[in-house]
Amino acid sequence: MIYDSVLGPHQEIITAKASDKKITSKAQDGGIVSAILIYALEENIIDGAIVAGEGKEPWKPEPHVATTKKEILKAAGTKYTMCPNLALIKEATRAYGLEKIGTVGTPCQVMGLRKMQAYPIGLRNASDKIALSIGIYCMENFPYESLKTFIEDDIGVKPSQVTKMDISKGKLFITHTEGEGKIPIKKTHGFEQSGCNYCLDYVSELADISCGSVAAKPGWSTIIKRTDKGSSIIDKAVEEGVLETMETNEGKYGIELLRKLATNKKKKNQKNIDKKLDLGLKVPFTHSKNKNDPLENR
Repeated sequence: MIYDSVLGPHQEIITAKASDKKITSKAQDGGIVSAILIYALEENIIDGAIVAGEGKEPWKPEPHVATTKKEILKAAGTKYTMCPNLALIKEATRAYGLEKIGTVGTPCQVMGLRKMQAYPIGLRNASDKIALSIGIYCMENFPYESLKTFIEDDIGVKPSQVTKMDISKGKLFITHTEGEGKIPIKKTHGFEQSGCNYCLDYVSELADISCGSVAAKPGWSTIIKRTDKGSSIIDKAVEEGVLETMETNEGKYGIELLRKLATNKKKKNQKNIDKKLDLGLKVPFTHSKNKNDPLENR
């Protein structure tokens, strides 16, 4: 196990993509999340997963319990607004009868999941049914109304016309029925959810497996194998041809870039936290700057 203050505890970092073209054609950035969930389902590692599926409004996802390959693929693709996946854990166990649940989430959601497992107040044995946690890289996320503003005001189309969204090279790319538009990420600052400004985790450090497109070539993903469980699933998926791998780029546009982004998020948001503390305001899950503060280790 490698204990890394920037990327979190992990065993190995690899570059991979799904081998199944049906998955890569519908998914995003190599289709890793979809491929692993489907593999885990078929291998009886999980008997269902909570995913961000279609909602009542275009690009406003809602949590769904997926118990088939078709349902997992239907939810494929990145949505840049929050989906309350954790809210469905009880329903997954009670209404669907799941005993082994797979979850997908952003760093804050993975943190919430681990807190639920550590302090299962009110969950009544639901938290011990979490069998797999897949975390995705996340710098920030947007309220739906912010996302809608980007689409309508900056790109000039309706959300229903959008077919794909992707953040890369410092821009938010929005593909739609009439072409493609792009917005500099700098222009989106101030529109993100307020809590994102105090989050220190870019790479879902508490997940079993973390993944994202950063540090990989287009169509591939960088996978961080963290726990024994997560590492075992990835190793078996590679061995059985579910995932293809290639040499991981350790350089400026590879792991160095991943480390840089993770470091920048920690430094930037720690400054935001410190400003709050200097004003005497409370910020959840942080340490006081005052070493004599009795709540220093809260």
